[in-house]
Amino acid sequence: MRNNMAYDSFGSAMKRGFMRMPLIIRSIILVNAVVFILQAIGGNTLNSWLIQNLGYDPAFPTFLSQPWRLITYMFLHGSFFHVLFNMLWLWWMGNTVEQTIGPRSFAVVYFSAGILGALFQSALALAFGYNLVIGASGAVTGILVAFAMLFPNAPIMLFLFPPIPARFFVAGWVALDILFIGNGDNVARLVHIGGALAGYLCIKAYKNGNDLSMPIRYFEYLFGKHKPKTGSKPKNKNMHIVSDAEIIEETEQSAIDAILEKISKEGYDALTKEEKKKLFELSKKD
Repeated sequence: MRNNMAYDSFGSAMKRGFMRMPLIIRSIILVNAVVFILQAIGGNTLNSWLIQNLGYDPAFPTFLSQPWRLITYMFLHGSFFHVLFNMLWLWWMGNTVEQTIGPRSFAVVYFSAGILGALFQSALALAFGYNLVIGASGAVTGILVAFAMLFPNAPIMLFLFPPIPARFFVAGWVALDILFIGNGDNVARLVHIGGALAGYLCIKAYKNGNDLSMPIRYFEYLFGKHKPKTGSKPKNKNMHIVSDAEIIEETEQSAIDAILEKISKEGYDALTKEEKKKLFELSKKD
């Protein structure tokens, strides 16, 4: 009886921990885990079929005639450690990023990094080869760059190393990819570099006041999640409520901008408990 209770307690703790992850990170990790299990238990035949039909082929015109590969390749991995470390980096760095910019914006950064990374591979494939690409590394690299831009002074703790500011750690990460391009180690370094570029451009746009969530909101509108109300109706006499909401939204944006500015200058750990709570609450409203 005690063993069953301990097992249930552990299972419940795991479930609670997983459900507390931000929405998009939780979803990405779940899909990657399910796909990798299929790769592992399906044998060589299924694994080869998945890679050959869903992996990214940078050759022309395959990437144009089979555009789904721009997305599906991110969910395939070559080994347990390949998927494990990609998901660990995504969870470690991406957790704060998603809480800061919101789930829709986070999804745009992640998939933009994966897609631009793949296209970058295609653009330079003639010089570096047309190898089939699988893995979430390009998308994850974009998230690493996003984290470094949002929290440049956040300390990165590595075993046997002193704390390294995020901006230096991620810059070194990308520099290694550039340094080892074409060395034949079977790592899609061009995809990493393209992903890093996408992460940089997205967060640059975010800091300039652009709404990164617009592509997601557009698709939600297309699929009817937020249909506009039809039919004419008299002007609402309480329309001033809309103006009040806009004022509140602007005030909240100013508050989060001030917090992000403090993080940029002093690091995440410099925030007070109240500021961390405020940052988390505001980021969930995307």
